[in-house]
Amino acid sequence: MSFQIHVHDRVADIGRDAWDACARPTGDPFVSFDFLDACEASGSAVARQGWAGRHLSLRDDADRVLGVMPLWLKGNSQGEYVFDHSWADAYERAGGRYYPKLLAAVPFTPVTGPRFLAHPDTDAATVRQALLQGAIGLTGQLGVSSLHVNFPTRPEWDAMGEAGLLQRQDMQYVWRNDGYQTFDDFLSALSSNRRKTIRRERREAQAGLDIRVLTGPDITDTHWDAFFAFYQDTGERKWGRPYLTRDFFSRIGATMADRIALVMAFRDGIAIAGALNLIGDEALYGRQWGALEEVPFLHFELCYYQAIEFAISRGLSRVEAGAQGEHKIARGYLPSPVYSAHFIADPALRGPVARYLDGERPAVENQIVAMTDELSPFRKT
Repeated sequence: MSFQIHVHDRVADIGRDAWDACARPTGDPFVSFDFLDACEASGSAVARQGWAGRHLSLRDDADRVLGVMPLWLKGNSQGEYVFDHSWADAYERAGGRYYPKLLAAVPFTPVTGPRFLAHPDTDAATVRQALLQGAIGLTGQLGVSSLHVNFPTRPEWDAMGEAGLLQRQDMQYVWRNDGYQTFDDFLSALSSNRRKTIRRERREAQAGLDIRVLTGPDITDTHWDAFFAFYQDTGERKWGRPYLTRDFFSRIGATMADRIALVMAFRDGIAIAGALNLIGDEALYGRQWGALEEVPFLHFELCYYQAIEFAISRGLSRVEAGAQGEHKIARGYLPSPVYSAHFIADPALRGPVARYLDGERPAVENQIVAMTDELSPFRKT
């Protein structure tokens, strides 16, 4: 069978039915048509923000879509969470041009998930290989410096390493459901001191507040207005300008509300804080949070403890709470590896980066082991 690679400026050009026929079986909400289309249609991930769509579709001779790949022409490295700024600086000081580059990722979303989406009636490995070669070929056609695949699954990462891409490893913090039926079951697996601390944090955070987890039709535009204010406040304090527009939240609320768990805290009927989670087939994914009132431990309650309770109630296997935050370990979120893979066209840059990554990977692996051994809140067995 012969294949053809097509390049599209928007996922809408491929279409919901064709895209989701490949994305839906993964159970990952972030690679769904509705999420990616919301990023683009809301003006959040568009060329003027440094995110120009160059999405791939793999088609057979009858023009049937066999696979798709979310791909972007990036004019900067913002909103990626795999940090290559030092590579860019070094290359440009040496006279090279690092930007634009190609990026296979979900905008503003440091969540592990599939990056090569195959129709279930095809051979996934064949589709992955064809899409990867198509993306590498597009790097040459566009004359850009590199291709980066951020937060792929481990099998995808392994396959890209076998194909010659440079492999990078980092870590995030993940809570795993060890068959718990209740939050108290989870607490019983912790050391006595950690149980006491978490109970105290929850009491103080909940005092005087009405905390609700909203999903589906229970989420209204009023809730999104409040949450967007929280999100803006956090974004302005952390990185100066929030990435996502208000319209983005309305769009995902309209198209995928059943895959959203919005945790909101109210005082006297007024929303003061919130945390946004997306629901996958196997995991709950914590994304944004914000608050307009300082309440001790409220961040832990909304982002970590409420997420654990929700995951237990839904029978989900894990909670992925996003990038950074060693403080998550004490709340039961242990270090776990995450991955990226990189094709760099110029050997003058590829060589030094390869040597750096050869040293970084084992250092990250050792750090994961050491942090787990030294900081884990779970009872020793």
